Amino acid sequence: MLHYKKFAVIAILFALTAIGMSAMRPTDDKPPKRNLKVLPKDINHEQLDSVMDSWKAALGVKCNFCHAPSADSTSHHLDFASDAKPEKKMARFMFTMTAKINKKYFKSDKDDQGMMMAAISCKTCHRGSPHPDEVK
Repeated sequence: MLHYKKFAVIAILFALTAIGMSAMRPTDDKPPKRNLKVLPKDINHEQLDSVMDSWKAALGVKCNFCHAPSADSTSHHLDFASDAKPEKKMARFMFTMTAKINKKYFKSDKDDQGMMMAAISCKTCHRGSPHPDEVK
C-alpha cells in the first residue's frame, strides 16, 4: 500500500508540473508581422536588423522614432508593422529617393550579402541628425 501511495504522489506531482509548464508557455508562437514596402520581401532578419541599425545611426535616433508603440497598452513593445507614424512613411520615401539617385547617377554594386551598396545614403545628408536642415 505504501508503494501505491508513493506512486500516486509522484504521478500527481508530475501532472501538476506538466500543467504548470504548459500554462507558462507563450500562447502566441507566430512570427512578428512584417510590413515591407520598399525593402525586399525575402530579406532575412539579420539583414533587416542591419538596415534598421544603419538608418538609426545615420539619423541619430532610436527605433521609436519611426515605429509606433503597440496598441496593447499593457505592452511596452513597438508595433513594427504599424504605419501609424508619419516618420515611417517619410523614411520609405527617402529610401526610394536615394535608391533612384544611386541607380541613375552612380554605379550600383552589391555587398557580400547581396544588398545594394549605395553611393549616397541617409548619412550623406543627415549626418546623425533626424532633421538635416538643423545640422550646424
